[in-house]
Amino acid sequence: MVGTAVTTGSVPENTLSPADLEEARQRLEGLTPQERLAWAVDRFGGRFALTTSFGIQSSVLLHMLSELPEGQSVPVIWVDTGYLPPETYQYAETLQQQLKTRLVVAQSSISPARMEALHGRLWETGEVRDLEVYLQIRKVEPLEQMLSDLDVQCWGSGVRRGQTEHRRNMTWLDPIRQRWSLRPLLSWTPRDVFYYMQEHDLPQHPLFEQGYSTVGDWHSSGPDGAELSGRSTRFGGLKQECGIHVPQESGEGMLGEGI
Repeated sequence: MVGTAVTTGSVPENTLSPADLEEARQRLEGLTPQERLAWAVDRFGGRFALTTSFGIQSSVLLHMLSELPEGQSVPVIWVDTGYLPPETYQYAETLQQQLKTRLVVAQSSISPARMEALHGRLWETGEVRDLEVYLQIRKVEPLEQMLSDLDVQCWGSGVRRGQTEHRRNMTWLDPIRQRWSLRPLLSWTPRDVFYYMQEHDLPQHPLFEQGYSTVGDWHSSGPDGAELSGRSTRFGGLKQECGIHVPQESGEGMLGEGI
């Protein structure tokens, strides 16, 4: 067993020993988010990547990366499900023009039309199992394929402890599906995110002004309301985790995984 986090999966080979991992976690604890990014770029070099959803809070980590000397060489993987709201595609274009990241788009090998013909509109059945099939096809598999194509050992994301119950148990660095997952913003609050964006004059996602605190696919997202808010709004409250950040053996939100 490596560490104490329930997110522990199979430890990647030939990267960090258990002792190295504990030392890395302790070191990352005392760093700023941008310093954590710099550590990963230095430690993993060309085998480090960042992921983004171009969601409500995505600009923060993308801006931090753009401020690093090596930032433009780091691939930024965007899983485009083909079902994102028009506002997300527009926001992605705005941020890309402003921050000049090395954007790499990951998409399923199965088109939305083909998937619906074979499996139906999986998000409409009200069955968690169908959502897991959907997420596996449209998110987890495309991400894993791109990580393999780029030979990535470690990937960073903007997940935060306060977003879901599962994420409360994450650490700065955890093994996920044979790779390391870095969470530079893990301890940040929505207030931290808001003030960082304000300080650096970063644009808001167009749906933020309509009451959205999180945005996924057009059919799975909704504005915060009296009963549901944050990631609890996803899929009408049926699922909060998309599967990307969940180890395979935990089974939370997966077939074999799920995004």
